[in-house]
Amino acid sequence: MVFGLFRRRQRPEVIAAYTAIVAQARQPWLYVRYNVPDTVDGRFEMIMLHMILVLNRLRGEGDVAADFSQQLFDTFFADMDGSLREMGVGDLGVPKKVKKMAEAFYGRAGAIAEALAADGLQELENVVDRNLFADAPDAVASHAIARYLRTAADRLAHQDASSIIGGGPVWPEEPTDIG
Repeated sequence: MVFGLFRRRQRPEVIAAYTAIVAQARQPWLYVRYNVPDTVDGRFEMIMLHMILVLNRLRGEGDVAADFSQQLFDTFFADMDGSLREMGVGDLGVPKKVKKMAEAFYGRAGAIAEALAADGLQELENVVDRNLFADAPDAVASHAIARYLRTAADRLAHQDASSIIGGGPVWPEEPTDIG
């Protein structure tokens, strides 16, 4: 659905950033090496986690960043709305599902922010395990994803907000180990 967003009148920087977020969230190694469920829910979780990292990084960076973040957030939910419709969810069901997605987003955003503020990886691992692997806990994968998220957040922290807004986030390369 992300490419359908290009038809709307949106700032190219927002589309570029959102496209970079989705592309990173769809990296095959996340699903193969880290055991992220290759399902609608698993992909939604990964896009959401990457969105949260970017929005968390831009928080407190002034009005331009706040406006950009809002447009990025709106683009994300417009994409989710469109994706639900493409999957055949009816007009009456879409608002209910989007509301659940928004609740999940805000819950994860708070939990991720707290976990990133804490020392170590344990809180981040707990968030990942609780949300991404709720049906089948996977301590090794949760640890690996927590390490990746910490690395991605650190990489974003070293990028100027204006660079993220102007050219999109730059993500870490595929990790060479998952332990």
